[in-house]
Amino acid sequence: MTTNDMTPNGENHKSMLPHEAERNPIVFAKEGEVFASSRDVAEFFSKEHRSVLASVDKLLAQDADLGLHDFVQTPYVEPSTGQTYRSYEMTRDGFTLLAMGFTGVKALKWKKAYIRAFNVMETALRQPAVIDFSDPKVALGFIEHLSSQVKEKDAVIAEQVTRLKKLDRIEAAGGSLCLTDAAKTLKKGPQELIRFMSSRGWIYKRAGNASWIGRQHYIGTGYLEHREHVYTGSDGYEKVATRVLVTGKGLVKLAAMIEEPIH
Repeated sequence: MTTNDMTPNGENHKSMLPHEAERNPIVFAKEGEVFASSRDVAEFFSKEHRSVLASVDKLLAQDADLGLHDFVQTPYVEPSTGQTYRSYEMTRDGFTLLAMGFTGVKALKWKKAYIRAFNVMETALRQPAVIDFSDPKVALGFIEHLSSQVKEKDAVIAEQVTRLKKLDRIEAAGGSLCLTDAAKTLKKGPQELIRFMSSRGWIYKRAGNASWIGRQHYIGTGYLEHREHVYTGSDGYEKVATRVLVTGKGLVKLAAMIEEPIH
């Protein structure tokens, strides 16, 4: 029998464990990797969930990078009340770090059981799926799957060919575009493109100047250019400002960079 005792913040969760003979570690596969839930770990080791959360928080306080992969915060919604509580999904490495703080004879036994569960699940994920082609339905489904993949690939190739032709026309054409128009051409939001170009060192701002300026290197390579324009200031006087523009050559280069995976 299991009873739950949770405060509104979800950090006071305690469960009565089943008989030890029924004790089974719970792990699950997600996007090709094996995880365990902090709630299941708390129940398995007969600990309050808030205690396990505190241990995870302590690890994250020492190394915040652990929260990027090994401890992923995944809120838990209590079905009966609709209340949302904190919870973590942890990898094998995350569980190993957490379980270092679990001591005692039984704790060692239970840690080994959890590690075996990770091993079994990871082995199963590595096993190639066996397809029974003697079953006509399976064979037909596989053929339809391959056919759909071919169609998708053909569609992608056709789209890329069209896009390359368009970029070739842009590169060959004269004239340049302001950052806003360049973003539209690249199908990006203006601020998104500006952040991208700034983070890659294409453009920058001088202290006290609201206008973006192109780096000399990218002007020299023909990717950017400067153009002066006249505008009326808040004081009613006409003023001259320098505006950075993206050339056709620069658009093609940016398009290639945007589609590159960021490591």
